[in-house]
Amino acid sequence: MFTKYGYSTLGIISIITFVLISTSFFIQNNFIKTAIIIVSLLLLLFTMYFFRDPERQIPKKENVILSPADGKVILVKDVLDNEYINGRAKQVSIFMSPLNVHVNRIPVSGVVDYLKYYQGDYIAAFEDKASVRNERAVFGIKSKFGKVLFTQVAGFIARRIVYTIKPGDSVTMGKRFGMIKFGSRVDVVVPDSWQAIVKEGDKVLAGESILFEFIK
Repeated sequence: MFTKYGYSTLGIISIITFVLISTSFFIQNNFIKTAIIIVSLLLLLFTMYFFRDPERQIPKKENVILSPADGKVILVKDVLDNEYINGRAKQVSIFMSPLNVHVNRIPVSGVVDYLKYYQGDYIAAFEDKASVRNERAVFGIKSKFGKVLFTQVAGFIARRIVYTIKPGDSVTMGKRFGMIKFGSRVDVVVPDSWQAIVKEGDKVLAGESILFEFIK
């Protein structure tokens, strides 16, 4: 299954592959002809692999925050958030390599209460300063357990953040809402009353892995 967010890119790459392979048949040099065909097919296969969109088993819990992205946890820390939480908070950051599934999912059910897009730099996504300097889209959800902030952060290669939610939308935990194309990062920030379940170095799956659990 391929994500709808990649249909246009898949279409373009498919056309390019077709044109390159068709053109290669007019080349007399067999080595060059074979190289063009192999490179074209590898490009198409990589694009298909990148835009894959597998189904996920969403946990049947309400008092948790799910990972919005596949990848590796690169940061778990206490922070002071002044953008949406407005107070002491905890942050988990997830780095997505080009080999990870890049479809993003809603981390908690609620209403989209805040959305802001920032143009910015393209520092490597695993750098801590990327979350405040890179191109990014910031979302705030008002859930039954309080506010939850999460951010799509563009990476060194990524130049295309995609999202389909807007302020006022009711959203459901685990549902798809967008993606970041070709390597990137997602930050999740919650009030101090949540307990982090993951640690740095953990591998997580969007819509399945639990990042935080609410402490009553």
